[in-house]
Amino acid sequence: MLRSFFIYLSKAAWAQKLFTGWSFSWRIASRFIAGMTLADALRVVRELNAKGINATLDHLGEHTNTPEEAHQAAENIYSTLDAIGAEPSLRSNVSVKLTQIGMGLDESLCAETLERVLARAKAANTFIRVDMEDTPYTDKTINLHYAMREKGYVNHGMVIQAYLFRTEADVRRMLQDGVCIRNVKGAYNEPPDKAFPKKADVDANFDLITKIMLDASLAQKSSLSDDGRVPPIPAIASHDEKRIAFAKSYAEKIGLPKNGLEFQMLYGIRRDLQEALAKDGYLVRVYVPFGTHWYPYFMRRLAERPANVWFFISNFFKK
Repeated sequence: MLRSFFIYLSKAAWAQKLFTGWSFSWRIASRFIAGMTLADALRVVRELNAKGINATLDHLGEHTNTPEEAHQAAENIYSTLDAIGAEPSLRSNVSVKLTQIGMGLDESLCAETLERVLARAKAANTFIRVDMEDTPYTDKTINLHYAMREKGYVNHGMVIQAYLFRTEADVRRMLQDGVCIRNVKGAYNEPPDKAFPKKADVDANFDLITKIMLDASLAQKSSLSDDGRVPPIPAIASHDEKRIAFAKSYAEKIGLPKNGLEFQMLYGIRRDLQEALAKDGYLVRVYVPFGTHWYPYFMRRLAERPANVWFFISNFFKK
């Protein structure tokens, strides 16, 4: 029930206006958002890089309502890519949501914009992670990914959601083509005919997907690019220490080198774990969100697991 409530709040304009109007709201959210501007985000990336941690920049925004908003979102992405291209030492790539660039308005507009984003990313010598949203967009997102590959763009990867029944089949298909995949549990309110309702089942499927990806990484000799921008095939995106321990144990069992997988976490959460993994020689990439449209992102982090309400509050008081 709490999960559905937070998902509802993430989309409710009245709730956004109320919450963002409170004086303490940004003080709490800023623990998990890099800042309002690109300059803020770049500073954070440099700080992470200095600790041996790579980054993914995300100019927050989704579900644009007009073509003009979609075009503005694209301009923001171009600016981010240009900044990365202008600073070769920056070990970062970029995350993009397709509803941010018009998927919910006009699929042809979205496709044209994504192609321009990928071309701009190629010029900047970096990688695009195409995010996954709720199930009305799952097939559309995967189909557009393959349409871009057919046009010769291979500088992008996908996100899959372990709570969906379909995910194992999707992952096996993508891995045949060497697609870089980010494994997440999932953060939307999906019906019981599409997603595992129990956490234990989601965890088990997450580990299964991790195993499949690690096997593929070993078989395809996947590794991080020298500049830290293009990740290896498997990205294990979780703060759950049991999921991380499983990935480490299985990688060791099959002899997968540490540069053949990447652990990904969110900015501001479990910094201790991020730094410990990096010091132990594992690849770590932190998702660095920034911009003024932070409210939906913040609410979805709470929706992922209602216990995150306390998790976020407690993390506010520690590094």
